[in-house]
Amino acid sequence: MSALLKSRVRDPKFLKKVVTAEDMIPFFKNGMYMGWSGFTAVGAPKAVPMALQKHVEENDLAGKLRFELFVGASSPNKIEDRWAELNMITRRSPHQVGKSISKAINDGRMLFFDKHLSMWPQDLMYGFYTLNKEKPSLDVAIVEATAITEDGGLVPGASVGATPELMAMADNIIIEVNTKLPSFEGLHDIMVPEMPPFRKPFMVETVDQKNGSPSIPIDFSKVIGVVESDYEEMTGPNTPADEMSAAIASHLIEFFEHEVKMGRMPENLHPLQSGIGNIANAVVEGLAGASFKNLNVWTEVLQDSFLDFFDSGNLDFATATSIRLSPEGFKRFFANYDEYKHKLLLRSQQISNSPEIIRRLGCIAMNTPVEVDIYAHANSTNVMGSRMLNGLGGSADFLRNSKLSVMHTPSSRPTKTDPYGLSCIVPFASHIDQTEHDLDVLVTEQGLADLRGLSPRERARKIISKCAHPVYQPLLTEYLDMAESELLRKGSGHEPHNLKNAFKMHINFQEKGTMRLDSW
Repeated sequence: MSALLKSRVRDPKFLKKVVTAEDMIPFFKNGMYMGWSGFTAVGAPKAVPMALQKHVEENDLAGKLRFELFVGASSPNKIEDRWAELNMITRRSPHQVGKSISKAINDGRMLFFDKHLSMWPQDLMYGFYTLNKEKPSLDVAIVEATAITEDGGLVPGASVGATPELMAMADNIIIEVNTKLPSFEGLHDIMVPEMPPFRKPFMVETVDQKNGSPSIPIDFSKVIGVVESDYEEMTGPNTPADEMSAAIASHLIEFFEHEVKMGRMPENLHPLQSGIGNIANAVVEGLAGASFKNLNVWTEVLQDSFLDFFDSGNLDFATATSIRLSPEGFKRFFANYDEYKHKLLLRSQQISNSPEIIRRLGCIAMNTPVEVDIYAHANSTNVMGSRMLNGLGGSADFLRNSKLSVMHTPSSRPTKTDPYGLSCIVPFASHIDQTEHDLDVLVTEQGLADLRGLSPRERARKIISKCAHPVYQPLLTEYLDMAESELLRKGSGHEPHNLKNAFKMHINFQEKGTMRLDSW
């Protein structure tokens, strides 16, 4: 037991539970329902999952020691991908990222349940994911802490996610106290909602408002082990902006400036939500260099570009459920922690993704889909309608409820045989996560389509002309002309589709490696 661990665990009774990760191995049995803390690869337990992984590898237990695994969002690829390769996961929910885990899902070796991230923790508390158990609880929750307070509260690290609900639903709790990381004490606002019909409103009126506790209450009777962990966060490098994403950011900033000029937005806009990836980074970088001042952020995840946003002086405050930085980003964050800590707040995902709060604050949501069709239905999850990518995440929580809902995407993506082989604007989305009713603005590097108040056929013309890649504009226009002619003649022309050809571009890609058709 290190002196640093003793200094972090300020409630002495927890020190009586200190064990090694290896000491916990006999507890785990095949078929257990297990929860992990963490969100977008940070704040996850590391020591115990890696000890379990090693135990399976060394004892030829691949496929024999398997778990139903529940995490607020994704976990470190280094851990979860290896668990997937060792066939240690029977079922996973509600979000994941990693080549090996998505391969296991698509190969049918792992069951995956996708769900809106705002709803998943409360559904867990309802017992929806433990229906087949005699006792509707999780067998164990393994959670990471950066400190335990004098009154027995758990101080999370760089994320909160669904940790409060996982701890509440677990029969047993293993706490990893990570002494490699600094204590994040003071950075969290933890509210644990009551169960309906006794749930009270979330009284959050500004992004910086605190109503909860700085720590998560721990039921000491459930704690079966406290493990010292000394792992840094296992994140990868940041995805840099490129010429395409910079063009998208430029279109968006010009649009925001116009909205302010027309009086539809205040000069400091509304609280911003941004997804993950190079386009999201480019938008944030663009805002950091734009003329907007006193901006606020209400989002799920903060990336490296938000540090530039803070340093620019344009961003006053940001709240999220996760700070997912690159290794270099974390070094920068910790080096200037005293400066950043007063501008940040981490909440549970039930609060960060709360539809009611998002709608009341009037957020601006910006997310990246797999594809969008000409009527503005968006596919965020299933490539070619069938291959699970990562999961829905919280994009629909924000797009459905924000004052302004934006999706940004490249107009096309390269394939092995064609530099423009995949059109991200298609006749009919092969899977629909967000409907036409929820999308206000679509933007690609080609341009921006403001869809507010437009009928389906008006939307289709604008999306094709403003957002589709020039090599696909004639094809998509021809499809729309053909569908309109046929369906208006039949008296079914509100949102016309030629079902015989609606997925012909997708089929052509599967057969020839490109969506560019010779003819319809």
